[in-house]
Amino acid sequence: MENWEEEDYLPLSALQHYLFCPRQCALIHVERVWSENYFTAAGRMFHEKVHSGGDEKRGDIVISRSIKLCSHSKRVFGVADIIEFYLSKTKTPFSCKIPGRSGYWIPFPVEYKRGKPKPHKADEVQLCAQALCLEEMLNIYVKKGALYYGRKRRRKDVIFDETLRQLTGDVIIKTRALISEEILPEPQYGFHCKSCSLVDFCKPQLNRRNREKVFMEIFGTNYEETS
Repeated sequence: MENWEEEDYLPLSALQHYLFCPRQCALIHVERVWSENYFTAAGRMFHEKVHSGGDEKRGDIVISRSIKLCSHSKRVFGVADIIEFYLSKTKTPFSCKIPGRSGYWIPFPVEYKRGKPKPHKADEVQLCAQALCLEEMLNIYVKKGALYYGRKRRRKDVIFDETLRQLTGDVIIKTRALISEEILPEPQYGFHCKSCSLVDFCKPQLNRRNREKVFMEIFGTNYEETS
């Protein structure tokens, strides 16, 4: 499948957007609004640096970058920052073959984040969705992965237990409904708004009447039509 979006496939990034803020998710994936600020620009450059360079082997570890992922059962797709493959001496439910390399290998997805660990589970859900894609693509079970936070310069291991898998499945369902039904949730002003690049479009601190006026000026449509 070359164009997943035409087949109602969700980008993995939409799951993180949804957990960060459903309204932000709708603005990006329904209204097609995007604006860059310091946080998004720094994050983009951070990921470009991570994705640069090809595959490499370090002892019994193969490091692969920018791996395209897809789950047809979940109808999601995306790109993994890095997948580390650890050599396994025997075939197990956790190991797979790598083209051009002998033996069996255990995949370990690593997602890079510019900032620091967050109070919500957006990063963990995005990583778990990557694991679900890998499981379907490789016909194995992926037990764990890691989040690397640039500000802390350390890894946070993530176990893909049933609780996280259930949460990830629920977020996929809710995000798909939000986008397919073209829902634009009411803004919920909070601390997260300070780092959101779309705060000038969202206007979370305005009352509803003023927000409707601004919405008409920006999008040329009635606020009620998208609520």
